[in-house]
Amino acid sequence: MPRSRLYFRHCRSATATKLALLTLLMSAAIPSMTAQNTPLISGGVGFFTATNAGQTSYLPIVEPLIAAPIGPRLLIESRAVLLESFAPNGDGSPGYNHTHFVSLTYLQGDYTLSPHITVVGGSYLIPFNTYNDRLSPIWIGNFQEGPLLASLGTESTGVGTGGMLSGSAISRAKYSVSYNAYFSSLVNNQYFQAKRSTGGRVSLFLPDHGLEIGLSYNRLLQGTQENFYGAHVWWEPSNSGFQLRSEFARGHHAQGYWIETAYRTQAFGGFDSWIGRIEPLFRMQQTFRRDNFSSDGLPPVNTQLADFGLDYNLPHNTRILTSYSREFASTGNHNIWQTGIVYRFLTPAWKGK
Repeated sequence: MPRSRLYFRHCRSATATKLALLTLLMSAAIPSMTAQNTPLISGGVGFFTATNAGQTSYLPIVEPLIAAPIGPRLLIESRAVLLESFAPNGDGSPGYNHTHFVSLTYLQGDYTLSPHITVVGGSYLIPFNTYNDRLSPIWIGNFQEGPLLASLGTESTGVGTGGMLSGSAISRAKYSVSYNAYFSSLVNNQYFQAKRSTGGRVSLFLPDHGLEIGLSYNRLLQGTQENFYGAHVWWEPSNSGFQLRSEFARGHHAQGYWIETAYRTQAFGGFDSWIGRIEPLFRMQQTFRRDNFSSDGLPPVNTQLADFGLDYNLPHNTRILTSYSREFASTGNHNIWQTGIVYRFLTPAWKGK
């Protein structure tokens, strides 16, 4: 699912309750805060435009994130989204439709039980493949829009409510194995939204080669029970400026893949030269329907999408994102033009002693 569509996950009434809970946790933590565990406020501010089949929309957005340690083992973390959307009127009349949205994306507590086990509880991002929990923040992804199959295996909302175990099962100089195992309860009220499911992810990382290979599994445990399977490959050779990221996902009704490459050259003064800041991108993605049911968030017909991007990495954590995409489907082919600018910020919540 495209990134801009992932934000409309929860109703506004849920936001006040989640923010109140976060405030309560922060208040309880303040007396025990020390210089080395001062809460950090991070996130991104962006302004995006997209022209899809001749219709241009505008999306200013703020995504703040807070990480608040409580003692040496407990960490409270949360990410919110605040956006305004200006899109052409759907009835074809002139003018734009304006909407605004404020919500928390997730709210979780992480408790380090041992060097190999971290216990996670609350509302968390489902770790199926890599896009949902690694690349969805606006200051990280290379493209404005996420891949077509981002909702496959993440219950459409991308969020689970329950518990998760995460950590490094094996850590050696030549390789490491990490894991996630989670269970999400069915929550369908005005405060939280989640489906009943279980699953996990395991990844092998080879640091000498910059190579990561992983497998994911998700089992939907409500309604028509379904299995989802995923695999990802990341290759980022050290100090090369080259990235290759890819995913494959398969569900009961659809399957697909995406593969993305990016490159920054050091040949003309390093990454911080004006040429070294240029980052050409390419992403190829396809989705395939296995039947006529399209409740999984993927396109209703087989679709191919080729994305060509050119990002520019300005100083002070600012990036300019531009891309051109061509979509091919039996329902029609069309062009998508996108531009945007994103600023990443990071600051302590207050000055440490």
